[in-house]
Order: sequence, then structure tokens, then C-alpha cells
Amino acid sequence: MKALLIGMFGLFLIYGCRPAQTFDVLIKNGQIVDGSGNAAFTGDVGIVADSIVAIGDLTGAHGAIEIEASGLVVAPGFINMLSWAVDALIEDGKSQSDIKQGVTLEVFGEGSSMGPLNEEMKKDKKDSQGDIKYPINWTTLGEYLEALVKKGVSTNVASFVGATTLRVHTVGYENRAPSEEELEQMKALVRQAMEEGAMGVGSSLIYAPAFYSSTEELIALCQVAAEYDGMYISHLRSEGNQLLESLDELIRIADEANIRAEVYHLKMAGKNNWDKLDAVVSKIDSARKAGLTITTNMYTYTAGATGLDASMPPWVQEGGYDKWAERLTDPKIRDKLKIEMVTPTNEWESLMMGVASYDDMLLIGFKNDSLKYLTGKSLAEVAAMRNTSPIETAMDLVVQDGSRVGTVYFMMSEENVKKKIALPYMSFGSDAASYAPEGVFLKSRSHPRAFGNFARLLGKYVRDEKIISLEEAIYKLTTLPATNLKIKKRGALKEGYFADLAIFDPNKIQDHATYDKPMQYATGMVHVLVNGIPVLKEGEHTGALPGQVIRGPGYKSTD
Repeated sequence: MKALLIGMFGLFLIYGCRPAQTFDVLIKNGQIVDGSGNAAFTGDVGIVADSIVAIGDLTGAHGAIEIEASGLVVAPGFINMLSWAVDALIEDGKSQSDIKQGVTLEVFGEGSSMGPLNEEMKKDKKDSQGDIKYPINWTTLGEYLEALVKKGVSTNVASFVGATTLRVHTVGYENRAPSEEELEQMKALVRQAMEEGAMGVGSSLIYAPAFYSSTEELIALCQVAAEYDGMYISHLRSEGNQLLESLDELIRIADEANIRAEVYHLKMAGKNNWDKLDAVVSKIDSARKAGLTITTNMYTYTAGATGLDASMPPWVQEGGYDKWAERLTDPKIRDKLKIEMVTPTNEWESLMMGVASYDDMLLIGFKNDSLKYLTGKSLAEVAAMRNTSPIETAMDLVVQDGSRVGTVYFMMSEENVKKKIALPYMSFGSDAASYAPEGVFLKSRSHPRAFGNFARLLGKYVRDEKIISLEEAIYKLTTLPATNLKIKKRGALKEGYFADLAIFDPNKIQDHATYDKPMQYATGMVHVLVNGIPVLKEGEHTGALPGQVIRGPGYKSTD
């Protein structure tokens, strides 16, 4: 009996008098949607330093920072699978248009990447800078990412190495195959990038000089990335007339290089191609059943945004911008282009042929200050102002602006957007930079997807139209892309995972950006934490810059 009493007293000392748990951050009473796709549950989350250490009923616990999350969804931070914030984060590391939507990881590298660079590429990049100007004090992709974090960013950052960048580094802007020696140099650059932490190889095949790359060249580069368990991710060679054939190319690359592959911003561009979605899904499903890992991402809009280069044949762009602009001043070449740019073809991808009219091409990005008054006008409007044809106007603007001129193209169907959202292997990317409606960013106009892509999914398509459930949407924004990228300890709410969190009001999450007024923040995101640090508090940016470089599975530390 005496021994029993002593034992009970000991248990009392161990359990009854244990001090309350204390965390750096305690999130209380939230609706936890953990990224797995499982049903939400009410609970608390305890964070110490940069990691989640407890999830569940933490009654009696305390936090140095306590967040009351009653009525709010607590989710993993969102992954932007296609970010173009490479310049914007140099200008302003706060990444506000994405942070205010819950994005905690920006993934770069659609064809072009910020490294590896040679001296000529650095000069070209410096010369082509527009409103945002900055020194280029890095050479490799890894050095760029580290420089970004050293300067300070609110989101985490990651990147693919761009196949276009590799080609320009080695072959230049010529329309030819690389020599055996040049191909080996490109493969060595892939190896270096993978060991620095690149996620894989990214391509963007409708644009020159990427258009000049053969399937075999891409397979050779991807075979190197596959050695490091990387991914191949591609803007297909065609998203319109040759969409199915271009998807076949991606599937072939995945098969022959033994690599996971993803389609950037899956779309059926041009009304004549809207009915191809079922065939696309059938091809992807067949490849997946055959053992290949094929996935996709998208943005939640019916218009894309790129440049006027996407309306001109690759041959006129060979040699880079200077050669392109020179050709556009040659009367004989202009006469040839007047025909080619309005003639349907399967030989190259013309986004101009994908719109219903020139009114559906909005000009949103000019480098030359003297042309910025045209921002927001359609190509048809500018042509009427100048009393020239839309084709001639497009050629003139490229020459006069010293750039490809940022352009929005209305090409897709709303019905297909909804069907794509429901695909089980679909994740999401803005295909845009992350801005603030202030300072230098006001000198150009963005596509509304920069401010609304993720909020639009959760508000319009999940809450209002119920295309997919909230739990499935969060899975597609978090665990799915993290798994595809093979990122460790991110993309889910789990003990031991890094504390990247998005906390929002599911009844109020809403996009407000429009094509006329695109630079309007989304609302309804209440708190965002990156690596355990509050970056958004009660909807307002805290100014914190805790972002880190997220590296792929092939990373080899130099420490």
C-alpha cells in the first residue's frame, strides 16, 4: 500500500504539476485544413522558432504571440508554382500582392532563369531592364537566390533552371542545334544548377530562342536533371492548334528522360481549340496509368499575358532583340509579316490568331516612358489612334519601345477554367510578379492574376461556385505542389514541418483585381507566417522578411 501511494504521488508530481506548454506562436481555435485533403477540424497550432511542434487541443498553453483564429481557416502557406517576381522582389522584397493571398513560396523558372549568366548575358539583361533597375552581382542561379534572401524577402523562393537560359549561355540566339561540345556544356550547367538546389529544368517553347530547341536536346538536359530527382516543367510548344502534339512531346520527354513532368498554365488557347480539353485529359490520364508522373498547373483567368513577340514568327526574332527590331524596319520583311501574322499555321504558335479580335489584346507593359500613355489600351485602339493597321502597329511598338511590349490576350473559355480546377493533378501559379500598388510598380499595369489568382480560387470557385471543396483546394495549393517538387517538411500542417501558414476568413476571401483596375489587393487573408514569423497580421504586412531559399532534391551543400 505504501508503495502504491508513493507511486501515485510520483505520477501527480510528473503530470499534475507539469507547467503549461509555452510556444513562440500559439494559434487558437482555428478550423485546421492541413493540406492532406482530409476534413477540417477545430484545433490549435503551437510553433517554436521556425517549426510546428504541436497540433490539436492545446488548452492551457500560452504563446509569446497568440493568434485567435475562431471562424478562420488555418492552412499551410500556398505555393505559387509559376512566379515572375524575380525582378519585383529585388525592388520590394515584401511580395505584398502574393502575401495578401497566403502565398509563402514563389517558384521561378519558366524557360528563363536568373542564372547561370555569362558576361554578355549580364550586359543584355542590364540593357533590357525597364522600370526596375538593379545591379547584377551574381552569376549562377544559386547565387541569385541567395542574394535575394540576403537582401530580404517575405516569401520563400525556389527556381527551376531555364532551358532558354542554358541555350543562350551556350548557343546564343541562333536557330541551330548545339554542337556536341555545346550540349555537354549545357548539361554541365544543368548539373551545377541542380547541385545548387534547382527544382529541375523549365522550358517555354513558343518563344525564340527556346523554339529552336529540339525534343532530343530537351531530353538530354532532362536526363541530367533526372539524375538528381528533378522535374521537367514546360510551357508547351503550342497551347492552341498543336496542343495535343505538344503534350505528346512533353510526355515523350518524361518517358525517355525518366523524369517527372508538369505542364505550365494548362490551357486551350483560341476558340477553335476549346474542345480539346477532354483529349488533353485523356492523354495525361493514359500517361499516368502507364507509370509516368505528369501533373499540371494553371491560373484562374480566361486571359493570358505575355508580349507581342508571341504574335510574330520565331524566324524574325532570331539573334535577339536588336536583330528582331532591325528586321521589323525592313519594308520587305514587314510585307512578309503582314501576311504571316494573319495566316493560320501549325508551324509556330501565334497568340494573335487565338483572340477573337484586336480588341482582345490589351497593351500593359511599356519600357519607354514616352509610350506609357498607351498602357491599358487595346491594340485595336492604338492602331486607330495611329491610323495604321493592327499588324503594323504591333511591329512599330516593338521597335519604338525597345521591348517585346507586355500584352494581355483573351483566349480561353470560362467553362474550361472550371473543368481544369477540378483535375486531381492540378496546382496553381499566378504566372505574374508580386507587386504593391505603389512606387515604381505603378509605371506599368499588371494582369489581375498578380493580385487575385489564389483568392479567386478560394472565393469565386470554391466558396461561391463550389467547383471543388475547400479541403481539396488547399491540398492543390500546398501538399500537391510540395510533393511534386519533392520539397521536404513544407506544404502541410504537421508536427516537425516548417511553420509556413495562411490564416483566412473563408467567408470573406475575395479577389478585387480587374483588367481595368488590376492593382487591387485581395481581401480576407488575415494572418500569414513564413518560417514561424508573422508577415501578415490582421491583414496588414508587418514588414518582416524571413524568406529562405528552398532547394530541390539534388542540392549539395558546400558547407
